[in-house]
Amino acid sequence: MDLKEIMEKGLAAIGQAHSLEALNDVRIEYLSKKGHLTKVMGTMKDLSNDEKPLFGKRVNEAKEAIDSALKAKQQQLESARLDEQMKADAIDVTMPGTLFNIGTQNPIISIQREIEELFREMGYQVVEGDEVELDLYNFERANIPQDHPAREMQDTFYIDEHTLLRTHTTAIQTRTLEAYAPHVPLKVICPGKVYRRDDDDATHSHQFVQIEGLVVGHGITLSDLKGTLSLFAKRMFGESRVIRFRPSYFQFTEPSVEVDVSCHICDGKGCNVCKQTGWIEILGAGMVHPQVLKDAGYTDETLTGFAFGAGVERIAMLKYGIEDIRSFYINDKRFIEQFKRYE
Repeated sequence: MDLKEIMEKGLAAIGQAHSLEALNDVRIEYLSKKGHLTKVMGTMKDLSNDEKPLFGKRVNEAKEAIDSALKAKQQQLESARLDEQMKADAIDVTMPGTLFNIGTQNPIISIQREIEELFREMGYQVVEGDEVELDLYNFERANIPQDHPAREMQDTFYIDEHTLLRTHTTAIQTRTLEAYAPHVPLKVICPGKVYRRDDDDATHSHQFVQIEGLVVGHGITLSDLKGTLSLFAKRMFGESRVIRFRPSYFQFTEPSVEVDVSCHICDGKGCNVCKQTGWIEILGAGMVHPQVLKDAGYTDETLTGFAFGAGVERIAMLKYGIEDIRSFYINDKRFIEQFKRYE
């Protein structure tokens, strides 16, 4: 091809290029070291000295024309590609947004937070502690000395002779009593995991969540305990619920009581849930044993207090009608999604 034909075909090829990749092929074909213009420059050696300057000028003009056309076409194609990309990435603000699955709370967490919020409203402070605890605070400061038969009911996992996985959050209470003594009033709520050497079944687990409350001050009576737990029962199971006390025995309280709530399923008339009694046991409680206060450093014998403890799983099972405690721990999304988050 002569120089004129090369330039005409080159410009035509540039005009017909519909992509940057095709345009680059044109550039290689005409302007590379093995391209048409380079080849035609090789014919300059066959020209006379008078013809060479004119021919070189014409080659440069053709090269500049093709190069200029390439740059213009490249800019056009890049602009078109950007427009297409912007159209493809455009967001229709009238369309519904993407729903994100943020998960939900295990009902144990929801119930625990609901209980904590209730007692915060009554002026309690939420206090947590370590799950690995000393025997001193887990048992001895709770008025359960070495070789006491009550230890068998709370047999647990020992790390060594003096260290164990706590069997109740009473260990948080005994530490808090010691840290706070001799100041009053003291009002704390103590949630956390506890451990027992127990066989897992529908109503028992070797690990569960307990929440305990403690109040110490002047003039604290059993009626204060009953009023507090009555409000707790109404919040958890409905405003029509009532509670009753039954005599019991715990090492760290005297007197001690088991607390029942009127059945929220049958409204106290009797059903399978309450075993036809109209009542459901929900927790244990009592007046703080004087020895517990004394061991913690409270020397004022006029001080009194009350304490109570409940299993969070039991409260959740009763409130939501859950029949198997193991359902809380299997992380089945179908089970968890049945319950609302507590905000």
